[in-house]
Amino acid sequence: MRLLLDTHLLLWAAGQPEKLSLTATQLINNPDNILMFSAASIWEITIKRSLGRDDFKVEPRQLRRGLVENGYQELMISSAHALAIEQLPPIHKDPFDRLLVAQAQAEGIVLLTADSLVGQYGEMVQLV
Repeated sequence: MRLLLDTHLLLWAAGQPEKLSLTATQLINNPDNILMFSAASIWEITIKRSLGRDDFKVEPRQLRRGLVENGYQELMISSAHALAIEQLPPIHKDPFDRLLVAQAQAEGIVLLTADSLVGQYGEMVQLV
């Protein structure tokens, strides 16, 4: 199964695995799953780190390199992904999360999230 990790799950998997739920840990560690990260997550981390957010201290270049070296596949942002946002209900206002949901739906990938608001998008989103 192809799994797209949301930004917080990426950060936790890379640096604070103890924050991951048991379900998230099992899915991430399952060798049958293909793990993916979005360019949107790297963009989000870069912006929020530059704003001095305490929960975004990781160096984005180092995180990206580590993800790639550990077999994660990068999902680029396309105009089709941007257009797919228009079809989403207004459950969540965070533009990065909305883009991740749109990417998952457009690509047929399961988005893993620990955010209960994002989890309300239902199809293609798994709350872990």
